[in-house]
Amino acid sequence: MQKPVAHDVSTLGAEMLEFTTSVDKLDTPAEVLDSLHEVTFRACQLNVLGAAMFPIRLGDWSSVEKGKTVFLHRSAPEGWWEDHIELSRTHPGPGFMLAQMSLAPFTMSELMRMVEPLGVDRWPFELALKYGMRDRLNCPVGGRWVITYWSRNVLSQRLSEEVRAILFMGATFSAIRLQKLAGPETCGIGRGKALTPRELAVLRMLSVGHQISEAAKLIELGEETVRSHLKKAQAKLGVHDRTHVVAQAIRRRLIP
Repeated sequence: MQKPVAHDVSTLGAEMLEFTTSVDKLDTPAEVLDSLHEVTFRACQLNVLGAAMFPIRLGDWSSVEKGKTVFLHRSAPEGWWEDHIELSRTHPGPGFMLAQMSLAPFTMSELMRMVEPLGVDRWPFELALKYGMRDRLNCPVGGRWVITYWSRNVLSQRLSEEVRAILFMGATFSAIRLQKLAGPETCGIGRGKALTPRELAVLRMLSVGHQISEAAKLIELGEETVRSHLKKAQAKLGVHDRTHVVAQAIRRRLIP
């Protein structure tokens, strides 16, 4: 087992604190990512891959646009993004939903151990290795942004909890600044129509494991009516199956 790298936490913390107090003075997304990269690479040999705003509707790839909702750092391997977005459109992969729903940083190697992906689910990991990225640290911020660092080494056992906390702080302040630079119009990207009380009731029943027939009896509606509400909810949330519509409703805090 690899031991955590003995980074100078005090120096890293001081430099990151300086970054957080000056980030509001940076005028472009490129300047934000460059400034963050200077701190992380000097202190941890950790590259900044980039930042991305999640679509509010799961699977709404029409809102994913480089330079508007996705900002890559110049250290990102050339060609990786083009391959990544093409594959994501057909199969988002296990890390995509976890990043949207997570409240804490996680590495790609930790995700591998957690979900043990098989078949098509392995493509994000295989693609990263193809481009020399042995591991990544994903820092989800506020349910809308993710800031990602990358390394040629496995990170799971190399970054101490203190270092992770400092890196997450840098990611948080970067996301706040990037949201301002991206403009208020990006907040509405992917927004659909509001769900009706009956559509929400159907999703609540499904979220606790009830089948269509059981949900219909519990909320006193016909089965075809329940299916109709479910289809309308899927369309509004931009997903195509029962599992994803429930997950999306939970992520958006529409249901408990």
